[in-house]
Amino acid sequence: MKQILQNLQTGETQLVDVPVPAVKDGHILIKTKTSLLSLGTEKMLIEFSSAGYIGKARRQPEKIRQVIDKIKTDGLLPTVQAVRFKLNTPLPLGYSNAGQVIGVGQGVSKFQVGDRVISNGPHAEVVCVPENLCAKIPDNVGYTNAAFTVLGAIALQGIRLAAPSLGETFVVTGLGLVGLITVQLLKANGCKVIGIDVDSQKTEIARRLGAETVDLSCGEDPLETARVISYNRGVDGVIITATTSSDEPVHQAAQMCRKKGRIVLVGVVGLKLSRADFYEKELQFQVSCSYGPGRYDEQYELKGCDYPIGYVRWTEQRNFEAVLDMLSLGKLDFTDLVSCQFTIDQALKAYRTILSKRSSLGVILTYDDAVSDQQESRTISLSEPRTEALTPKSTVIGVIGAGNYTGQILLPGLVKTHARLKTIASSGGISSTHLGKKFHFEQSTTDVNRILSDPEINAVIITTQHNTHAELIIKSLKAGKKVFVEKPLAINPDELEKIKDTIKSLKNPFLMVGFNRRFAPQIVKIKQMLERVKEPKSIIITVNAGFIPGNHWVHDLERGGGRVIGEACHFIDLLRCLIDFPIVAVQALKVGFQSGPVSEDKISFSLKFKDGSIGTVHYLANGHKSFPKERVEIFVAGKVIQLNNFIKLKAYGWPRFKKLNLWTQDKGHRACLKNFVHAVETGNPSPVPIEEAFEVTTASFEVVKIAK
Repeated sequence: MKQILQNLQTGETQLVDVPVPAVKDGHILIKTKTSLLSLGTEKMLIEFSSAGYIGKARRQPEKIRQVIDKIKTDGLLPTVQAVRFKLNTPLPLGYSNAGQVIGVGQGVSKFQVGDRVISNGPHAEVVCVPENLCAKIPDNVGYTNAAFTVLGAIALQGIRLAAPSLGETFVVTGLGLVGLITVQLLKANGCKVIGIDVDSQKTEIARRLGAETVDLSCGEDPLETARVISYNRGVDGVIITATTSSDEPVHQAAQMCRKKGRIVLVGVVGLKLSRADFYEKELQFQVSCSYGPGRYDEQYELKGCDYPIGYVRWTEQRNFEAVLDMLSLGKLDFTDLVSCQFTIDQALKAYRTILSKRSSLGVILTYDDAVSDQQESRTISLSEPRTEALTPKSTVIGVIGAGNYTGQILLPGLVKTHARLKTIASSGGISSTHLGKKFHFEQSTTDVNRILSDPEINAVIITTQHNTHAELIIKSLKAGKKVFVEKPLAINPDELEKIKDTIKSLKNPFLMVGFNRRFAPQIVKIKQMLERVKEPKSIIITVNAGFIPGNHWVHDLERGGGRVIGEACHFIDLLRCLIDFPIVAVQALKVGFQSGPVSEDKISFSLKFKDGSIGTVHYLANGHKSFPKERVEIFVAGKVIQLNNFIKLKAYGWPRFKKLNLWTQDKGHRACLKNFVHAVETGNPSPVPIEEAFEVTTASFEVVKIAK
């Protein structure tokens, strides 16, 4: 299918072929009929992409501070690679979509196949959208009018925050699409409206919609107009829907308002506020967040947990429904806001239009009915299949998952091996297609079964979200594949037991967990040094883990398993590797008295090993970014080894020790993958013994249990 993507690095807007997305739990699959280009958000994104590195930095100075912090901890080269990867990742454009439901995920109750719906889906022939970000289109509302619904909800949320009442006077600054919709909604609410813009065409449309207007291009005075229309009292409120770096819109709004007036910012403007503007009048100022309550709340948007209507009357979905109801009743009409229409095949021409024509308003994309939800649409070819004959030693790989780690760390290492990269899968199809082209895969798919049923593919790499690992491991092993899975192996004991049972039931199963640190060159060196020492060891690993917000999926016990199970398991494995004896006891203490998964990322835990060695991990998210992320210290037999951030290795009391300092970090990712491919080719067992992986995973469960 066709989809519009934006390259943030080059500024290029692309119309590309990607697989039809898979329908996910709690989501619906929609065949698009029309979508609306956003002249504000999309145009601003394209202009940002087209700027050079210096221009991008000036527009987002907070990102520069993050880059500097990363250089301090990870070094220059990894930071440059991370920035380039981020900028080169394609971004879907669009968020105003109307179409028909062709698939319903498990748990969806509000929609069924055949429903006409709007959503915040991107510009694509088929989109997969969470249930709470969709709404049914009334029978008497056409797809073109319906495509404006999401923008209408943005305007409506700004009005709800301003709380206008019948007879009040409001100013709308900026008469783009959202501004003109705001004018209509305020008029429907019984308000007198003043519209301000620098574009004569837009002020004329606002005048036809019933607003008094101020055309700044003609030198008209907004303050005087506001004074006259408000009977010298000042307007009751101002809704700013403009996009500009200037601070003038807010300053002007404050001057126009009466005492205790309300100002709501819906657009993007300069925010250097003057205290004097607000102090004497005791003005209210508020920034509106997108479509309304629920926006950016994963519980609401992704998990479908609706807010009780008795406590939150207007959620983003109910705002969608309100706009559609007003369209159905004839209180809103967006027909006059349509400047032009293009087919999806003419999409790039449509973007050239909005970039070149300052007066463009609603630009509609239309779609034909050729694309369906048929299975063959979920896989596309990226390059010609390899023709050489397969041998028993051939490694043909299918990758399930195409996230940041996959593209930035795993695939650059995988292409250095002799493996044949055949198919890469992701649920949406965009990232798998992008990475598939970049790393020369033969196919991109949104159908995991395509990989599992392919007789040529004998090795599967799983890099998906943590809660999917166990199920995919079991399916892959039963399909006869050799499996490499990124940590964690499982996120709860039940999943781990199912994996164990599967392995017991199979002949010669192969499963390797991506515990890469044990393959780092400095760790290999340390292990060689320790092999000559028979005394028990004391190892301290300090991890400056960094803060992750509480709403991030890694903290979600059902999706990420928490940071100990999902991330700190790396360091349990590192201890197990260096000491090379089974774990016999676990102790753990959390910082503070807070409960819940977020508290797990400030924890110290200790492991006792069968030979009497002990290992302690301080996994802390309350440190400073400039401090090194990982430090390993080993005390044994009157000697000390210190590894700092996988760059500098020092030894104290070791005769004839040669330094092993690196120019840049090497945490063993490439060596880990090289060992995996070699084991597949030679038929050797997993380079990470599966019993050790079981032991490490069980220990991570014990740490969490004891800490609670």
